[in-house]
Amino acid sequence: MKVFVGMSGGVDSSLTAALLIERGYNVAGVYMKNWSQDLPGMKCPWADDLADAKRVAVQLGIDLKVYDFEKEYRENVVEYMISAYSQGYTPNPDIMCNQEVKFKLFLETALVDGADMIATGHYATTRDNRLFMASDANKDQTYFLYRVTSQALSKTFFPLGKYTKQKVRQMSEDRHLFTAKKKDSQGICFVGKIGIREFLSQYVDTKPGDIIDQKTGKKIGTHDGAIFYTIGQRHGLNIGGGLPYYVVGKNMQSNEVYVSNDINHNGIWRSETKIESKHWINNVPKDGNYLARIRHRAPLVKITLLGSKVIFDEPQRAIAPGQSVVIYDGEECLGGGIIV
Repeated sequence: MKVFVGMSGGVDSSLTAALLIERGYNVAGVYMKNWSQDLPGMKCPWADDLADAKRVAVQLGIDLKVYDFEKEYRENVVEYMISAYSQGYTPNPDIMCNQEVKFKLFLETALVDGADMIATGHYATTRDNRLFMASDANKDQTYFLYRVTSQALSKTFFPLGKYTKQKVRQMSEDRHLFTAKKKDSQGICFVGKIGIREFLSQYVDTKPGDIIDQKTGKKIGTHDGAIFYTIGQRHGLNIGGGLPYYVVGKNMQSNEVYVSNDINHNGIWRSETKIESKHWINNVPKDGNYLARIRHRAPLVKITLLGSKVIFDEPQRAIAPGQSVVIYDGEECLGGGIIV
């Protein structure tokens, strides 16, 4: 069986390839060239990552292909992210990347190119074309994978799903992989260490606006663009003195950010939310009681699902429109939707 492994130049995908070779599969590596543009003060790391992937491929004695998805990535991930932020939402580009690129474009291209299966270094597990959480709860990445299809899962291996990150590092060092001690990438998934504010500033015209105390209606500060702020945000407001303020709302048309120093403000805490653009990996779940995650690494919380409505057993903090609610039945990730 021929397996094409998405190799990013990191330790996770490197070990993924090594493990599949050891299990007897005919393995080829694929580097997905999704983004190569340098930004002011930040050199895109794609060339270095490709070089690292090549070094590991040589170590393992496998071919490394390069798939150029830059055009599709810009259209389906980057423009989606910029558009969502411009409308006042807080999108998750990693989720869209998995949906549109890794488990759609990469999979389709690999199958046409001769692969029987693909594999990635994600921390997740599959059984019977269903998606389940990884053994390492701290590294579990099913939140980012909830928009993949059962058809894609039927053609995908996740060899790292039963290991902890510490174990992955150790196994990579035991095999003397070139990337064994390479640090995990930070920042925006496709650019590197640059922050979202710096990235958006290159593509969206922003201007200063007023920060308004929602209770009094008075201006208490200024911001450098409502696009940069998200519900529940505390840091970066530069409002001096007294109790800390939290973002409880914003108006993109008037470029105003609304804040409150009441930690119990109903703009911060919500007992329910609606979701749109719903995606279910297998069957549409029946209305009833489930678990959900409202952010990556947020704790699983008890919910009641009623169609497009998610009711939390206990109010949840900082429910940001544009983010995702991901629904679980025990260890199984069923799918989810985007917060309205």
